[in-house]
Amino acid sequence: MLSDSMKKTVRHAHQNIAEQLEDYRPRSSQNYLVAEIAKTLAGEYHKSQRICVIEAGTGTGKSLAYCLGALPLALAKKKKLVISTATVALQEQLIEKELPFFKEHSGIDFKFDLVKGRQRYICVQKLMAAVNQDDTQLSLVPTTSSPLTDMEQKCLRELANAYQNKHWAGDRDSWEDTIPDKVWNLIACDKHACQRQMKSHHLCPFHLARQKIQQMDVLVINHALLLADLELGGGTILPEPEETYYVIDEAHHLPHITRDFSSAAATIKGTIEWLEKLLKFSGRMAGTIVSQKAIGQNFKLNDAANDVSKLLKSVRDSLDQADFNYNDDDTYRFVHGEVPESLTTQAKDIADATLDTLRALNKMHDALTTDVSDGDVQAFLADPLLVESGQYINRLEQLNKLWFSYAAKGESTPHARWIKRMEYKHHHDHLLCDCPIEVGFYLKDKLWRECAGAVLCSATLTALGSFDHFSKESGLANEPGVKFIKADSPFAYETQATLHIPKTKVEPTDKTFSDYLAEALPTYLDKRKANLVLFASYWQMGHVVSALRKKKLNILVQGEMSREALLSRHKAAVDLGAGSILFGTQSLSEGLDLPGKYLENLVITKIPFAVPTSPVEEAQAEFIQSKGGNPFLSITVPDAAKKLVQSCGRLLRKETDSGRITILDRRLITKRYGKAMLDTLPPFARQID
Repeated sequence: MLSDSMKKTVRHAHQNIAEQLEDYRPRSSQNYLVAEIAKTLAGEYHKSQRICVIEAGTGTGKSLAYCLGALPLALAKKKKLVISTATVALQEQLIEKELPFFKEHSGIDFKFDLVKGRQRYICVQKLMAAVNQDDTQLSLVPTTSSPLTDMEQKCLRELANAYQNKHWAGDRDSWEDTIPDKVWNLIACDKHACQRQMKSHHLCPFHLARQKIQQMDVLVINHALLLADLELGGGTILPEPEETYYVIDEAHHLPHITRDFSSAAATIKGTIEWLEKLLKFSGRMAGTIVSQKAIGQNFKLNDAANDVSKLLKSVRDSLDQADFNYNDDDTYRFVHGEVPESLTTQAKDIADATLDTLRALNKMHDALTTDVSDGDVQAFLADPLLVESGQYINRLEQLNKLWFSYAAKGESTPHARWIKRMEYKHHHDHLLCDCPIEVGFYLKDKLWRECAGAVLCSATLTALGSFDHFSKESGLANEPGVKFIKADSPFAYETQATLHIPKTKVEPTDKTFSDYLAEALPTYLDKRKANLVLFASYWQMGHVVSALRKKKLNILVQGEMSREALLSRHKAAVDLGAGSILFGTQSLSEGLDLPGKYLENLVITKIPFAVPTSPVEEAQAEFIQSKGGNPFLSITVPDAAKKLVQSCGRLLRKETDSGRITILDRRLITKRYGKAMLDTLPPFARQID
């Protein structure tokens, strides 16, 4: 239960913040969220499962709400508050604006920091080794085979100088210029080579950053880092889940990111080639390790790796002879994820042999790490070997994950499995892929049932007015104590904006619809104001742009320049009073903030239905059909409804904004699912021709 003193702390902090905000207006929806978050985390709804799912419309002030509702309680209960986001933009907003403002004015004292994955930091030893090597020998890892260009070498030296002179903290994000991937891969921190227990790595930026975590009260992370910690059992990178309150902002991304994180892929011939390199490398590594046990482990590694290669060659021959019906994208998907019996048997043997190889290499890696720590092997000799063995360990882990899944039988969770045929100039290969269709069970077991409490929030979590779709995807369906909350936006939609659905001559499913758009669009643009036109595909956008430019229409197009440059040009034109026309696809329908005069006329060309072309989407549809469901109504329509809400959300960003939305898709009126979509949109004033 929330104590009276805790309620007083929250009210006092809210009052302090309100006094510092210009044009602050009390918002009943925000007050409601603060109270519900605090009560959920205090255990008023369920003693053990303290989780709430919040859909908060634009302008609700959800970040202030979760800071007020969760932080005082976290401090009082001596829990960490971890805020996870899907985008860098929101992370920056929290770290640079909202948390500093909250700390300064709320009257609550706390420490906060941004936590990034180790791959965002340099390993100092690797940086110095790369700089000090002869230019022709800049190959520390098996993935970097060609020498660095002059430009890349210059970049490497600039990074080293800046770090040594304390002008750079050693993380990729704070370097003002772009660091080429090839250079970064050479010097990035990795979990196998850059270990804190080794003296030569004590002062690497990643380990210094991790030391600060224990002193922080609030940690801002991204969803990928959250999943990386859960994969390691929780509490390895981040604080223990049972000692943590999580705020999952932009929560609608979490199921898809979890699915991507849980997938695995590997080629056949490519794997055979790097296994041959591993055999040569392990001999060099065994020769460097002081302990005699390394010789025995090297023998085990060689035997196991050779077994993997033999088995993969057998799979290669089978796939070359198989009469799989590959599609136009050279992809063959196994129906219901069921792999042929012959491949399942081989998969089990490959998974076992891969695991044996991995165990032997891990023991050799640990032995060399111990030798360096004990002073028996010098760090400059060991570091390149540890870097390379780390690369092989990562590859073996991925390989084992893939083949272990291909060997699975009677699994409770459906998987998508497919093969992609890859053609090169002088040879061909097969890429085998695996991805779970549903990941809710994973989040349920690893996070929801382990954490001290969680708040999931986003502007779009419901689909067609219900949380059912999201709760199933995220593993929260039928979970006891989970509180689902919908907080309305404070906007006066009826007076701030008009939604217009005009009559159209051509249906969006018609082949001539793109030509029709090119003809009709100018009618719905206001050249004196800021316009945004959203398309469902790049091809259709390109077709319309080409036609309209022939009519001398000045258009800013997504993809023709960086997002930053595009928006700068758009705002500059509006500031000059010249108006602007901005064209984009679905990726511009989320996270784009163009308040006030920077967007007054929004045109959506068609309902943003996704075409299920990827093997995962096809497998998902197939699975639903096998259960007697309708994939279009249970996946495609809910996803499109959420995207349409996001698209319409671009227009009104503040309570003083106004404008017009035009949707050139009559299916919102003529189809039953369209009417359901229309009902989920905010209550704009409607003009339906």
